[in-house]
Amino acid sequence: MIGLILLFLVLPTLIVVGISLGTASYIEFPPAALSLRWYQAYFNDPTWMAATFFSLKIALATTATSIVVGTLAAIALVRGNLPGKHIIQALVLGPLIIPHIVFGVALYLVFAPLRLTGNFAGFLVAHTVLAVPYVVISVMAALQRFDVSLELAALSCGANRAQTFCYVVLPNILPAIATGAVFAFLSSFDEATVAFFLSDVGGKTISSKMFKDIDFNLTPVIAAISTMLVAVSFLLMGLIHQARHR
Repeated sequence: MIGLILLFLVLPTLIVVGISLGTASYIEFPPAALSLRWYQAYFNDPTWMAATFFSLKIALATTATSIVVGTLAAIALVRGNLPGKHIIQALVLGPLIIPHIVFGVALYLVFAPLRLTGNFAGFLVAHTVLAVPYVVISVMAALQRFDVSLELAALSCGANRAQTFCYVVLPNILPAIATGAVFAFLSSFDEATVAFFLSDVGGKTISSKMFKDIDFNLTPVIAAISTMLVAVSFLLMGLIHQARHR
């Protein structure tokens, strides 16, 4: 029974992989012959490359800002004595609950007058808001499991707060930060709904270009890109697994 459920979940991905390896100029499954034609078409298309590098640049910057903001927010929420802590926590985690289409419309109404649509700054702010909750959840869980007596021991031995954090706390929560960073990167690189509202002719992410091509220029190159995204996701999840078991 479990095997059938797993097959049901994996089957759509396997079909997409099969379509990406076809030779026909249309969606064909099973493929009549195998080739890497659509992977080559992707790498040889300057518009796909521009969208990919734009998404990659945004995702890397989002990951960096999310690590800093999310880690500091998690420390404040777990260790701080903030008034209205539960309300602050709900606001920080809110982007996980709010439908992205509502978030996208709201951002467009705010960003358009400020000329933040279709450029790096607008995407960075929007994606950081969406990615920070992943880092906060991961780091908060690690801080709640962390043995505070180790921190107190370091302080009693003469270390100051900064040294205690750098040499005692940080190494213990580093796997959680890495986990949150991977989820932040994937959430930014894969985000499509908000990108649809913030994209324009000059600034287009790979996810928004994929959706527009599905409507107006559907070819198996979409399946090739999807297959590569799945492979990258599996690779990053494998790295998380290795980091958590060290």
